[in-house]
Amino acid sequence: MRFVKRLVLGLVLLAVLLAVFQGSSKVEVEPRSVLLVELQGAYVEGPEPPLLRRMLGQVERPMASVLSDFAKAERDDRIDVVIIRIRELQIGWAKVQELRDAILRLNEAGRETVAYLETETFGSNQEFYLATAADQLVLAPGTRAPLVGLAAEFFFLGGVWEKLGIELEVERIGKYKSAAESISGKSMSEPSREMAEAMLESINNSFIGGMAQGLGLSEEQIRAAVDEAPVRAARLQELGLIDEVLFFDQLLERYEDRPTMKAEVYAGVEPADVGFDPVARFAVIYGSGGVTRQQRSQARGGPVLNAQVVSEALDEVANDPEIDAIIFRVDSPGGSPLASDIVWRAVERARMKKPVVASLSDVAASGGYYVVCGADRIVAEPATLTGSIGVFAVRPVLSGFLTKLGIGTDSIVKAEHAGVLLSTKNLTEEGRERFRSDIRETYNQFIGRVAQGRNMSLEAVNEVGQGRVWTGAQALEVGLIDGLGGLREAALQGKELVGLEPDDDVALLPYPQPKPLAEQIGEVLGGAQVGVQVWMPSSLRKLESILRLVPEGAPAALPPYWVEIH
Repeated sequence: MRFVKRLVLGLVLLAVLLAVFQGSSKVEVEPRSVLLVELQGAYVEGPEPPLLRRMLGQVERPMASVLSDFAKAERDDRIDVVIIRIRELQIGWAKVQELRDAILRLNEAGRETVAYLETETFGSNQEFYLATAADQLVLAPGTRAPLVGLAAEFFFLGGVWEKLGIELEVERIGKYKSAAESISGKSMSEPSREMAEAMLESINNSFIGGMAQGLGLSEEQIRAAVDEAPVRAARLQELGLIDEVLFFDQLLERYEDRPTMKAEVYAGVEPADVGFDPVARFAVIYGSGGVTRQQRSQARGGPVLNAQVVSEALDEVANDPEIDAIIFRVDSPGGSPLASDIVWRAVERARMKKPVVASLSDVAASGGYYVVCGADRIVAEPATLTGSIGVFAVRPVLSGFLTKLGIGTDSIVKAEHAGVLLSTKNLTEEGRERFRSDIRETYNQFIGRVAQGRNMSLEAVNEVGQGRVWTGAQALEVGLIDGLGGLREAALQGKELVGLEPDDDVALLPYPQPKPLAEQIGEVLGGAQVGVQVWMPSSLRKLESILRLVPEGAPAALPPYWVEIH
């Protein structure tokens, strides 16, 4: 058995060395080249995964690496045409907007861009919106009606607990803190409906406005076309929404006299080869997933924003004399208030030494906003979901459920209010008031941190707080962020803070950095897992996720997990 393990380890090391050797050769790009880019699936906010995990296919591609390829092509005069093959995406609207902005910059740089839309999902709104940024929009013949219009769906679990005999004692601060409704309610409250309508309207305005700009049509024409949808390709062409319907090989035939290069190969082009000459170094620290103090990843291998890991990374780069500024890139729905406060304090320590700019991805809400509210600048995409400054706690009472199972219970307490720890007893009136007071204190701490970081009064923060989720466009209006855009905008803000010109190049260095190779190999060989996944609608999976992040009886800083706009 030892021989087999050593053999496997040796083969892995050999493969690593071969990959490193093969990847070291210089990538040559011929003049008038056509770059082929495929966009599909999920893109994570994190550093480039370690080489070993990439080789074993255990990773999703980082968003930054896709943006990097677009940025290089933007400067690379050897690239004439960029063909972007768009399949089903599994990302939020903010990431779609950031990719869309990257395509628009290619247009401005003089590259011919062609979006090839190839989806079979009914109503591929995100993919269609992304494709409209290109100079030409070509549809695959078998693509189903890609444009339908936006819709949001809401699920409530309150009736489930009743059937199981489980009573939920819920306390929340903030009338819009509807994550508690998702868990314990049966229908949407009026404040939640008001918030949901406003968010959907904000994202729909970006959706309509972006398509109008990209297609050269009026917003009225786009709204009329969306209201007529779903329609098939012929009608989309009549309405001026697409240019052609072709098979992919037919599209490529038009450029057969030119050299072509896939994005995977082009990724090996050195930035210096396209004139990139950095005069400063910015650290990009990633915080993705639920805010927690746990070391392990969430179920199904999803990332977590671990307070210790992120805080240590912030301290490390703050004390590194070769780092000029910090970009804190966050894609998190929140989680533990304690973990959020630990990261908030690390941001405070860091900004005493060098500028910190927060860049918000798809979502940075509740605890995800808490961790960035002390940054010198905060930027987000118009469709980023942020804010949700509020707190709630859920305390299940299981006596009815246990009775149904025939399980008897008893308890002994040695302190006046120790009953709060029991899972089979309701709180007394005094105990409930103490429970409520604890939640209120957590909320007051939250708005205090925001008030300090955003230079706002407590009253002003409470006014825009109350658990309300804002889109990035709305958050700019109410003072929760400083600008609209993605990583590029964050870098521009950082340049301004350190006294550089907008056109100056800066190197973006990701943190936390990969572990040593020996640790990577140990993790891979020792981390094999077998699991069973049960299919469920994405909205229900959101609710499953929130139940995993809510600690029993403890405060949670989370947004409404049903916020998913299709």
